[in-house]
Amino acid sequence: MLHPTAFWFLRHGETDWNAQGLSQGRTDIPLNHVGEAQAARAARTLAGIAIASIVASPLVRAHRTAEVAAAALGLPVTLDADLAEVNFGSQEGLPMGDWYDDWIAGDYTPDGAETFAELRDRAVRGVNRALALPGPVLVVAHGALFRALRQAAGLEANVRTPNALPLWMEPPGAGDAAWRITPAQLAPEA
Repeated sequence: MLHPTAFWFLRHGETDWNAQGLSQGRTDIPLNHVGEAQAARAARTLAGIAIASIVASPLVRAHRTAEVAAAALGLPVTLDADLAEVNFGSQEGLPMGDWYDDWIAGDYTPDGAETFAELRDRAVRGVNRALALPGPVLVVAHGALFRALRQAAGLEANVRTPNALPLWMEPPGAGDAAWRITPAQLAPEA
């Protein structure tokens, strides 16, 4: 269960594999030029927001996105392996396919991959550890991991998260069952 503490979530900037619609998983693909520009724009957006701690996945695409934000905020980045993207096993490097819905539903897991439930439990552990730091906290991670967090937050899981769009995550209010997600207003292009 997610600790009921509001936080910022930022999916990494675009990679070449994102642009090609390929499953990245644990394959450590760097940001492309679009992803670098997206990270810079997210950093300009976050520069005007009070953030006290940054925790990121150790995979280069998320770590680099976090470093760009950290430079704008004057903060260090803490890495947490529990925030790494899902291990997609035999599907890594292949186009996203019809299997994805069945994976989220728990009806199919690619050979050598994590189940969606395993990803959800790991993601919650990582975010809860981050939320123990001084806040507000910025968590920089991945798309499938955010789908797992959405499910843990009582929201529909299979919703695509845009690259490098800061999202404010608020726990449910009185009488609400699900968390609220509010996208930040992106800073203008540089």
